[in-house]
Amino acid sequence: MLDDYGLTHEYNVISAHRKPDALAEYVKSARSRGIQVIIAAAGGAAALPGAVAAHTTLPVIGVPLPSSEMHGIDSLHAIVQMPPGIPVGCVAIGGWGAMNAAHLAAQIIGLTDTAVEAKIDAYRDRLHNA
Repeated sequence: MLDDYGLTHEYNVISAHRKPDALAEYVKSARSRGIQVIIAAAGGAAALPGAVAAHTTLPVIGVPLPSSEMHGIDSLHAIVQMPPGIPVGCVAIGGWGAMNAAHLAAQIIGLTDTAVEAKIDAYRDRLHNA
């Protein structure tokens, strides 16, 4: 979806538990690399989105993954229960959530980028006319 909107992006796998220093370094340098929104997918305890939000004021969108016997409900609850002042937006569990995270990131960026806004409008028009 990010490619469809013409949004350049990075893809990394960084564990909040196994590599906390690497995660902090990556997130703290995100703004200087031109990143405007961070999408963080996590399963189980789903600490990643909250750990990311603790190190930046950029918008963070959490995607709960169905990685445990609880099928992602545990991840969903972990992501939406952030303490006041450290928000994480949360979308649906799994694939639909990942797609909507991309759409939401594009909408956030589209607030100040008219080219992205036009692509969002065109996508929505295709949905309405399908």
